Amino acid sequence: MEKKDINWSELGFGYIKTELRFEAVYTNGKWSKGELIESEIIQVHEGAPALHYSQECFEGLKAQTAKDGRVLLFRPEMNAKRLIKSAERILMPVVPEDLFLEAVHQTVKANYAWIPPYGSGASLYIRPMLIGVADNLGLSPAKEFIFRVFVSPVGPYYKGGGVSLISLAVSDIDRAAPNGTGSHKIGANYAGGLLATQKAKELGANEALYLDAAEKKYLEEAGSANVLVAMTNNRFVTPKSKAILPSVTRISLMQLAEQEIGLAIEERPIHLQNEIKEFIEVAACGTAAVLSPVSKIWFKNRWFNFYDNGQSVGPIMQQLYHLLTQIQKGEIEDKYKWTQEVVI
Repeated sequence: MEKKDINWSELGFGYIKTELRFEAVYTNGKWSKGELIESEIIQVHEGAPALHYSQECFEGLKAQTAKDGRVLLFRPEMNAKRLIKSAERILMPVVPEDLFLEAVHQTVKANYAWIPPYGSGASLYIRPMLIGVADNLGLSPAKEFIFRVFVSPVGPYYKGGGVSLISLAVSDIDRAAPNGTGSHKIGANYAGGLLATQKAKELGANEALYLDAAEKKYLEEAGSANVLVAMTNNRFVTPKSKAILPSVTRISLMQLAEQEIGLAIEERPIHLQNEIKEFIEVAACGTAAVLSPVSKIWFKNRWFNFYDNGQSVGPIMQQLYHLLTQIQKGEIEDKYKWTQEVVI
């Protein structure tokens, strides 16, 4: 199958329509088998709870072309499990893991021509989504649900690509309460953060950085990514909170930091004001962002710079980025068995 005639290296992170997407419907207590369809339009009733009460959740993962031409997914079973957790939290029927994986594999295979080639710097972004549909008005769960998977070729999430530096600004807006929905991938979490992102950009930052809602002292996560911190004394730390989304990328990077680089990993509350002076390198990480080193953070009305006074990428984040992306693209041995091949 021939690839599309696209300048892959110039792609941004945006939607491009591809030929086919997968859809299954939940009615009368069971899921349909699901099928590939052509239309990118979803028609829903005006009373659908997804529209009024945000009864919807989603996932994000990527397909990469390996050096040997294989098409690889990265730990998709973890995305399937996270979607189940999100669905349970907002009273939606869970998408069985086997249906999730089948839908992802079918959609990627059907859109092979849109998968960026190896070495292009681009990838095929995969968006599974679950929405509550059918007529409703009162605050109660939907009567029917749609599970859809669509894909789009994308470039880097942040301009510059690769391991280019970004900056973050601490927000005075709360992302999620301790016992809220912050640890689930639901759309309402992100809509609530749009204002924080806008304010961060007005300060000259790429993204907002949130503190805990209860005490406004402890690091949580950035607007669209988890946070990693290389600290003094060989420590590699990520914030711990019930309001943080458990990132597949972050979990993988923490394991690589410990087992491949030999850092002492910690998942614990990070008191920003007391500990920022011990930060050596900082990064945002996630499926879209991969690993984006942070040059500086706006906090207490001033910028705090990190490695090389914020002028270059530090060696720890550089090494972790290469380890992760080399596994994802089949460039080194996948000894952790994290990748799945999509059989074309």
